[in-house]
Amino acid sequence: MSTSILPGTVRDLLGSVRSATPSMRTLGVTALVVNLQLVAVIIYYGFLGSLPSTPRYVAYGLIWVNVSVLVLYKVNVPSGYDFRTRRRALTIAASYFALLAFFAGLVATGVPERAVDTRIAWLPPGWGPALVHAGPYLTVIVMPAYVLGYLALAKLVYVAVLEASGSLVAGVVGLLSCISCTLPIIAMIGSALFGGTGILAATALDASYDLSTAVFLVTVALLCWRPGFRGGG
Repeated sequence: MSTSILPGTVRDLLGSVRSATPSMRTLGVTALVVNLQLVAVIIYYGFLGSLPSTPRYVAYGLIWVNVSVLVLYKVNVPSGYDFRTRRRALTIAASYFALLAFFAGLVATGVPERAVDTRIAWLPPGWGPALVHAGPYLTVIVMPAYVLGYLALAKLVYVAVLEASGSLVAGVVGLLSCISCTLPIIAMIGSALFGGTGILAATALDASYDLSTAVFLVTVALLCWRPGFRGGG
């Protein structure tokens, strides 16, 4: 290895580390947000008059919400693409969001007329409060963590498809071959297949929060990095 290359490489590495290191302002804002959320959680359970039965579910819900808001706010949509390309990317991203919502059970078929109801489900913070509407034709569950999370993933897919539009790994073929895009759907299908009744169902439900949160974070990371989409000429 040439010794003249090493200093430049080290400088680039140090520069990357410095750019990735959060500023004091960012750390201060993060600390403020975390403290405000802790206060909000206390007020939430004070209003319900109960304590969280599984504290990690609260943490998972807040992780989903915080990461989703960060993606929706920070990730920039690239410009310079024509209307047709944007429309194709939007169609793919919207379809992806719809698939996630369907497999997560946020949208389902209707219920018998005697079971029609609209209510608020007081789930752990982040997952709730959730709006539940069970209608005769359609059932819709608005869980903040999932809605924000899937919107964030759909935005990342939209950006990924735009950036892939000029490469060989493009469009629907590129999306379906992207393991990071299909991870959440595969995980949800697996949770449904291995569910059941009694102890097995409780175990599956317990594991689904762990699995879905891990898959969500991995998917966000991979879609931000997008291996296979960049530079595929």
